[in-house]
Order: sequence, then C-alpha cells, then structure tokens
Amino acid sequence: MTIDDITTAPLMDDPLLAVEPTPSTPLTQRSDGATRARRGKLGRDTHRWSRLIHVYTSMIALLVVLFFAATGITLNHPEWTFGDETETTVESGTFPFATQFVADDGSAVGVDYLSMAEYVREEYGVIGSVDSFGETNGEGSIAFLNPGYRADLSFAIDDGTFDLAVEQEGWVAVVNDLHKGRNTDGSWNWLIDISAGFLVVISLTGLVMQFFLKKRRTSAFVVAGAGTVITVVMVAVTLM
Repeated sequence: MTIDDITTAPLMDDPLLAVEPTPSTPLTQRSDGATRARRGKLGRDTHRWSRLIHVYTSMIALLVVLFFAATGITLNHPEWTFGDETETTVESGTFPFATQFVADDGSAVGVDYLSMAEYVREEYGVIGSVDSFGETNGEGSIAFLNPGYRADLSFAIDDGTFDLAVEQEGWVAVVNDLHKGRNTDGSWNWLIDISAGFLVVISLTGLVMQFFLKKRRTSAFVVAGAGTVITVVMVAVTLM
C-alpha cells in the first residue's frame, strides 16, 4: 500500500470514526423535562396523600359528623320533641347538718355550700356541674346544669330547710344542648373543636383531590363556586 492509498482510504474504515455521533439534547430541553417530571411527581404525591387523609379522616369522624348533622336538623326545629316532654320533680326537706361553718367562738362564718351540694347529689341523684350559688336575706341557692337538665336548690340558712326542683328535658333537648356545647364540660368542648377540625380537613382535601382530576376539575370547581355564591346570597338575605 502506497502513501496515496493511505491518504485516499475512506475515513469511515477507521472503527473509531465509523461510530456516528448522536445529536446532543439542548440543555434547556433537559431542564424543562426535569422540571415537568418533578411537577408530575409532586402532583401525584399530593393527590395520593390528599386521598389518604380524606378517606381516613372521614372514617374517623364519621359518627361525629353524622351526629352533628342530625342534631343540626333537630336544633333548627326545637318543636320536634317526638313526644318526649320535660319532667319536673320537686322535693322538700331539712339538711341533717348545720348549713353554716361555725368559728371557735360559736359565730357563723360562712355557708357550707359544698356539703349541701353533695347531700342532694347522694340523696336525690342530682347531676351536672354547679352553675351558680349565693345567698340573699337569709336564703341561699345552688343551681346545677347539665345538657337538657337543670336542678335548683333553695334553702333557709338558719334552720336548714330546703326545696329542690329538678327539670329533666327529653332526649331531643339533650342532644341539641350537646350540639351547642351548652352546659357541658371541657372534654365535650374539646370534642367539638376536634370535630370542626376534621370537617375542615375533609373539605380541603376533597377540594385538592378535585384539582388533580383533570376530567372533572372544571365541573367540580363550577359546582363549588355555585355553592359558594348560593351560601353568600343566603347569608346576605338572612342578615337584611
């Protein structure tokens, strides 16, 4: 082989040169693709977590939500007693102990409200927490309150005679008071707050889920907007 043969040999005979170079992807295109991939993963993760939170929050709060939904109806119609009327009982008697604390010199130094409250609880089954107590012109009183329940104790401080009036409303009034958190303790008030939090989470996660459903997203937001407008109009009309 002569020098001319070497110089005129096809360059493609070299195995290194025979590999055709692949066209490189522009940097901007690679960056856009990575961004879209990240956004797609974020959307899928958001939709998945929203669905999980929505489902399990709904299951946890199912009974509580049903309770507040049903009692919301009865609360709006207080005349619906379903034949369960208020029962009133009156008792009279005399406390078997002194109604006042006595000092060493024999003088009265204050009314023993606690002993009287515990006495009527044990003897007459009074329930509820003490709402108020006090004395005026030799007469004292203690009021007990519970959902759908009220007991009023009035007594003479000097001789310890008393009258006890108890009003027990029907179960509809009881659940209505529970709905309002009326005459309830701190634990029930916490339950109301937690239930409200669950409802907020259920509403927001449901909205997020609809945002990622492309086929139903537009119609879902149209319905949500219509519901919002109707609610605002109803509130405005009510307040006018």
